[in-house]
Amino acid sequence: MATKVGKTTPAPAARAAKDGEYGAEHIKVLKGLEGVRRRPGMYVGDTGGRGLHQIVFEAVDNAVDEALGGYCTDIAVTVHADGSVSVTDNGRGIPVDVIPSEGKTAIEVVMTVLHAGGKFDQLGYKVSGGLHGVGISVTNALSQWMVTCVRRDGKVYEQRFSRGLATTKLKVVGQAEGTGTSQAFKPDPEIFSTLDFSLDVLQQRLRELAFLNRGLRIELSDERVDKKQSFCYEGGIKSFVEHLNKNKEPLHDVRYVLGERNKVQVEAAFQFNEGYNVIEFAYANNIHTVDGGTHLAGFRSALTRVVNNYAKKTGMLKESDGSLSGEDVREGLTAVISVKLPNPEFEGQTKAKLGSAEARGAVDEIIAEALTYYLEENPAPARRICEKCINAARARDAARKARDLARRKNALDSGSLPGKLADCSERDPAKSELFLVEGESAGGSAKLGRDRHFQAILPLKGKILNVEKARLDRIVGHEEIRALITALGTGFHDDFDLSKLRYHRVYIMTDADVDGSHIRTLLLTFFYRYMSKLIEAGNLFIAQPPLYQVRKGKKAWYCYREEERDGIIAQAGDGYTIQQYKGLGEMDPEQLWETTMDPQRRTVRKVLLDDLVAANDMFTVLMGEKVEPRKLFIAENARDVKNLDV
Repeated sequence: MATKVGKTTPAPAARAAKDGEYGAEHIKVLKGLEGVRRRPGMYVGDTGGRGLHQIVFEAVDNAVDEALGGYCTDIAVTVHADGSVSVTDNGRGIPVDVIPSEGKTAIEVVMTVLHAGGKFDQLGYKVSGGLHGVGISVTNALSQWMVTCVRRDGKVYEQRFSRGLATTKLKVVGQAEGTGTSQAFKPDPEIFSTLDFSLDVLQQRLRELAFLNRGLRIELSDERVDKKQSFCYEGGIKSFVEHLNKNKEPLHDVRYVLGERNKVQVEAAFQFNEGYNVIEFAYANNIHTVDGGTHLAGFRSALTRVVNNYAKKTGMLKESDGSLSGEDVREGLTAVISVKLPNPEFEGQTKAKLGSAEARGAVDEIIAEALTYYLEENPAPARRICEKCINAARARDAARKARDLARRKNALDSGSLPGKLADCSERDPAKSELFLVEGESAGGSAKLGRDRHFQAILPLKGKILNVEKARLDRIVGHEEIRALITALGTGFHDDFDLSKLRYHRVYIMTDADVDGSHIRTLLLTFFYRYMSKLIEAGNLFIAQPPLYQVRKGKKAWYCYREEERDGIIAQAGDGYTIQQYKGLGEMDPEQLWETTMDPQRRTVRKVLLDDLVAANDMFTVLMGEKVEPRKLFIAENARDVKNLDV
């Protein structure tokens, strides 16, 4: 390549230099793990809850890699009372000998150097589940203190670290039986904005790992609340599907497929049920690829092709009927797809989508072969599966016609908003709010009490459709759901587009009684099943109206809990009055504004999806077809109910 010599424009960094000069002295070299501490978000996602839990998962992933290699059977994760965490396994233990090229022990190199370990040359591990490109050294860098203990060669070795630096030399501290590694650390308060570990987040990931690694036992202990759980599934991902479908009516037994093509290990389990929702969990090297990727595409392609071929071969689907779409074939499907491959390629830093081309072909071929054999050898369940898919196609066609009719009437056209929507004047979605209000009366108070500049009100009449027990055509035809979809502007289900959201803060505001709770659950079910990305993006909230007003003379206090009410009463002394609010309509517009809608004074809860499996279970139990699980849930939780309005 030729280089032109002459006057050039200075680089931005050079222009930024104080005296206009740019030389070697302006280059900052971050040594060791200093770069991790300077830019922690680049390595663990953020310095909030996500990053806090990621430093735990980096330690857990190392232990799971030992299990993948066949060297580890038990992992223990403990959240200690002082906020520290320990992760212990019975694997081989980190090597303790000196690495000649580094002049340091393997333990110190692994703990203090990025991209160091047995995963990078595939000699220590054929596949790695925790290869995020960072590893345990980042946990070390972002910890106030860290202690590594290794049981190996009949001895216990220990080395201590602080904020990425070794504070002691490796030393022998005792005799050992067996082998393994223990990592204990305390997150650094200088780095993280929160140090409060969520048991739900830890449970979700550890349960997933136990499902994905058949026979691996993972124990989670939380000394803060004296709680211990154990996860171990001999059935692996087959048990995972059984767990996901435990409160549903299956059409057949869980199908489990295992195979390997071109060094890609493929494992899948799936089952159709009588419901209408699709549940697909896809993993690559134990990493949950929430946006799917080539492995999920291969599974879907094989499923759609094989079911179409069988339905046409048996005459259940006529040539004139055309072919079933992927959506038709997946209705009521619960599936877990897990691939393990030596050098996975992901799209984006978050590894939310697998990009490895070889995974698609391997999954497609293995699933197609296994499913074809199953359908041909089991005609009764094969017929039930095909009939469900064909019925889904008919319902989807009816839904499309209903949607087209609605659009012609401007009911689903975002350019024509619902008549009962009281919109705001602000046109920047980031500054706009939408309140979904139970009932016309409360909606009227909310319209009068709101700040019209940035707050919009959509009153909802009665209880919306229970989407857990309804097909798409009924959902599209429901008037209140159409109004909701139109007001938000995003579309829904497969047409959902978060970038078109008209309000970046959406509040569910219902009465504090049984009916209000039911309406709130119906709305949450709809959002979870058909607009889950709205929840994942942090755009959905629950408004918290007060339960009581305590008044004494001209002074009034609003109370959101019974304990708060009792404290105010004790403070007020004699001569007070209490008003209990059973409905939003009992508050005048000014009261509704100052208690529930004023950003400076209101109390709200953000809707989070910390545990996808637990969320699926809850909505299935509360809103699904089966009555027995719901009875059991009520019986188990009846003691915790307060303020029951009967």
